[in-house]
Amino acid sequence: MALNLEQKKAIVSDVAEIASNAVSALAADYSGLTVGEMNLLRSKAREDGVYLRVVRNTLAKKALEGTSFACMSEGMLGPLVLAFAKEEPNACARLVQEFKKGHEKLTVKLIALEGELLPTSALDTVAHLPSRNDAISILMAAMQAPISQFVRTLAEPHAKLVRTLAAIRDKKQAA
Repeated sequence: MALNLEQKKAIVSDVAEIASNAVSALAADYSGLTVGEMNLLRSKAREDGVYLRVVRNTLAKKALEGTSFACMSEGMLGPLVLAFAKEEPNACARLVQEFKKGHEKLTVKLIALEGELLPTSALDTVAHLPSRNDAISILMAAMQAPISQFVRTLAEPHAKLVRTLAAIRDKKQAA
């Protein structure tokens, strides 16, 4: 179905708006997937907060101009589905990695994380990045560890004294 100029402009502005607010992007070749499989991918993407869209490459290139994902423009060849993660940097990669387990025909062509084009072999690495909440908890644990160790060190002489006195008391009571 041919698109008129207004429809093309609407698609470009929609994709450009999503790309300007996204933290990561991914482009995958979907040839060989059935309509049912694509619908399943779309529903999983909605659940994970990933914007997923099939766009003509010429329109996608125009939409990505001026965004941090302009680096993806050169590699856009063939039928591609674009995925943009709005909040979690690993959402696109995790979605595609999980979907690929049952559908080998989906192949990743491009991965971009905060404006940097990554090799497709980095899919596993990006998919296993901690989520925002996990990263915050890891950081807080790392920041809390020295303080809690210091407090345990300060409390240990007192605890050792109490244990020694308790042992002496138990020894006297047993005698």
